[in-house]
Amino acid sequence: MESLELADFRAAVARMYLGAGDLSDFRTRRDELFATHPQSPIPPGERATFDGLRYYPADEAAIVDVPLRPADGELAIDTGGPDGVVRYTRAGILRTPFGELTLWWIAAYGGGLFLPLRDGTCGDQTYGGGRYLTDTVKGTHGRGVQWLGSDRVRLDFNYLYNPSCAYDPRWACPLAPPENRVTTRLEVGELTYH
Repeated sequence: MESLELADFRAAVARMYLGAGDLSDFRTRRDELFATHPQSPIPPGERATFDGLRYYPADEAAIVDVPLRPADGELAIDTGGPDGVVRYTRAGILRTPFGELTLWWIAAYGGGLFLPLRDGTCGDQTYGGGRYLTDTVKGTHGRGVQWLGSDRVRLDFNYLYNPSCAYDPRWACPLAPPENRVTTRLEVGELTYH
């Protein structure tokens, strides 16, 4: 049953994010999950020859502790798919060395944090629509975005990853809104799939 497979995939993603050792172990587990799971975003016809995702080398300078200031407002993104319009509220504004980014809260049942961004590598070396640092609804807990308490957040841009629509057009993905677009080239995280 497809819905149970998808639920299992999300649980496997959460286990990977919460249980992997270092970044290298995380990437190995991600490649294995993408190669073997029936709900992998890798198209079924490509899984037999799939030999892993491509990444930039890890960079310690891409791990930053930044202030989070409160923010108001809502954003509605039309996914163009069966999810229709998804609503987000601002959880806060992150002042990063690369530019300000909005951390979003998905305003749906259960909610979740969401941090999409588009940087200077998008469309060149990385997916043109942008990448995600976290989408906790999909199980991406505790690696890209970590709350440090009070008004501080740790961001590890080494965990930037492509949304599912970067691998297969059967997926519809919300892309980075204008306020989460920076011109800095973040040469960390996942590269384009092909």
